[in-house]
Amino acid sequence: MLLLSPLTVPNPPENSHYHFPQTRGFLCRQKNNMADAVVQSEGRSGGIVINDDWTGYSLDLFSYPAHYSGDLDCVIIPHGVIMDRTERLARNIMDDLGDHDIVVLCVLKGGYQFCADLVDRIKALSRNSDRTIPMRVHFIRLKSYLNDQSTEDLHILGAEDLSFLAGKNVLIVEAIVGTGKTMKTLLKHVEAFGPKMIKVAGLLVKRVPHNSACLPDYVGFEIPNRFVVGYALDYNEYFRDLNHICVISEGGKNKYKI
Repeated sequence: MLLLSPLTVPNPPENSHYHFPQTRGFLCRQKNNMADAVVQSEGRSGGIVINDDWTGYSLDLFSYPAHYSGDLDCVIIPHGVIMDRTERLARNIMDDLGDHDIVVLCVLKGGYQFCADLVDRIKALSRNSDRTIPMRVHFIRLKSYLNDQSTEDLHILGAEDLSFLAGKNVLIVEAIVGTGKTMKTLLKHVEAFGPKMIKVAGLLVKRVPHNSACLPDYVGFEIPNRFVVGYALDYNEYFRDLNHICVISEGGKNKYKI
């Protein structure tokens, strides 16, 4: 396993609602209780922590599709911040996995935008660096939500035969990790095909009750336990066309409930 030095980042403004991490471990390592509003000291893989009391940005400050008027409470992560954080994650991945031939396993549908942007930035770094990451991308689909509730039934499509992963270095790219049950199930399934190495990149990790303590190796943001949409994250297939990550309103949930 590669030994990683802590990430050095500038101090945030005093009134900043974002917290830049200092130290944290890797996948499935026991983590501290994150339910408190007080920000924990995190590691490079822990991501930017958004406090429970962060009320988000007013929708009036951003452009978004008019057909979602009244369906959202706030913008919790603007698109530009997502792009900057994704670029940093791409650099971390390049530092760790550069010169390794990898298979990117993109988890659809919510992960397609994050995966596309992450792969684009890794490719840009490869073009301008002595180190490169030859990549192939494969798509699988997971479904475990009905309305805003995670169900016990997990459906994995496109992953029936992953025998081509045998002996390969695999990077799983997922948009959001909640309880961790879905990710643990997927990891167990992928491990059965004998890959050489598995790493996980997750844009969001949600602080939820009964979290399994499984953390991605690369995390964009740690967010409160609120139902978020946008940037390809959906609520019953709506809101994927929203650039920012937003909190859906109760009116929006009722409007698109099935």
